[in-house]
Amino acid sequence: MRGRTNRTEKLDLRLTPNAKRALQNAAQATHKTLSDFVLESALARADSVLADRQIFRLDARRWNAFLAALDAPPRPRPRLARLLSQPGILD
Repeated sequence: MRGRTNRTEKLDLRLTPNAKRALQNAAQATHKTLSDFVLESALARADSVLADRQIFRLDARRWNAFLAALDAPPRPRPRLARLLSQPGILD
């Protein structure tokens, strides 16, 4: 498991009794400590969420279109400009 040898950071969670019991049961069923089970599960979910945000592949045509879109000046957004010019609920 990554990060196993040098755990210097702490994360506190507030759980319902049912949530804690479910995590404890799952940890016990997988022969892991509660901390190891929660950490491994959270890291697996983080990897899943971030997978499509870290690397994406484009062929040459799509890559050039992507670069052109990044280099293009922003398009006018009159509705957004109007929204941002109005006072917000906290103003």
